[in-house]
Amino acid sequence: MIALDNRLKTAAAMVRKGVTICDVGTDHALLACHLAMNGAKNVIASDINDGPLESARKTVKQTGVTNVQVVKSDGLKQIDFADDVIICGMGGELIAEIIAGCRFVTENTRFILQPMTKIERLRDQLYADGFEILEERTAYDGKRAYVVMLAAYTGEQRDTSELFAYTGKVTDPKYLRLTAEKLLKNAAQMELSEGQAYLAKKERRLAEEILKKAEELS
Repeated sequence: MIALDNRLKTAAAMVRKGVTICDVGTDHALLACHLAMNGAKNVIASDINDGPLESARKTVKQTGVTNVQVVKSDGLKQIDFADDVIICGMGGELIAEIIAGCRFVTENTRFILQPMTKIERLRDQLYADGFEILEERTAYDGKRAYVVMLAAYTGEQRDTSELFAYTGKVTDPKYLRLTAEKLLKNAAQMELSEGQAYLAKKERRLAEEILKKAEELS
């Protein structure tokens, strides 16, 4: 039995059964082995660094799973195929860069993404590159709040609104309020600096839109 935190449990719940999965930046391969034990056809546990790869191999050995392959890869550059790709715990801009380097993407490929930072830039880039976000779920661990998104390639490149970039398809009022609070804190800091009054006003206006959306969903 592998114990996952709420963040990784949420990601695991969005993966399809009976498919080949690639867990990018696998670290200790806990998620990879959990998926292997719970309906995955095959799992590729990949990482760019030797330390995490050694830890991954130990986890695979300890759990006794036989359908996990540990692979050294810079993002998806050394990965030939996967039905579902999981990228958790990285910055949004890095996640977007990794997806852009995917050689095997089709409309049937699914991406389960959990950005730690710059989620608004990830949403923008996904749509600019012809992807669509199908669903977004929230997860909480202590005081930390996370979003896990499910995305697929459509080929239709689109611009997103600023409101969508910051909220996406999240339907959790609590998370939306937290997002608005961060923007308001940023605005307050900007107001202390000369020449940033316009940016502060913009942040406050966006925060108000997000709070309105949270209220509508409550």
